Amino acid sequence: MMNSRLFKFLLNIYPPYIGAGIRIRKVAPDFREIVVQMRLRWYNRNYFNTHFGGSLYAMVDPFYCLMLVQVLGKDYIVWDQAATIEFLKPGRGMVLAVLKIDDEQVQEILSQTADGRKYLPEYAVAVCDEAGEQVARVNKVLYIRKKDNLTPKNQ
Repeated sequence: MMNSRLFKFLLNIYPPYIGAGIRIRKVAPDFREIVVQMRLRWYNRNYFNTHFGGSLYAMVDPFYCLMLVQVLGKDYIVWDQAATIEFLKPGRGMVLAVLKIDDEQVQEILSQTADGRKYLPEYAVAVCDEAGEQVARVNKVLYIRKKDNLTPKNQ
């Protein structure tokens, strides 16, 4: 798997993130925590002088999937299945999102996929402003399955 420092570096030079002004501030060595931020700039604001909604979503979009690919290893298939975003208030200034995966969540994935079935866990992430108030809430649904059972019972 990949080193967390290299992972962070590669994401910070990823052209869509540069273009949106998204910065990865932290990637834990075990990939169980990622901190992402985005400052309001002339190139990522909307007509109302607030954060463009697509950029708010983009700043959290791939991370649970990428984190779990690293945590679970090469024996698992991990895909984004679905997502929703709820805009709670206008985002101004810097916004921040902290994405975490704990031991209990990993154990749940391992037990739910042990017999080769798919598992569709949901993860919620808050995008907060500098005062710590939520500006958006993103819900992600992932598809996770062990690779060794190519014809699962419940695909």
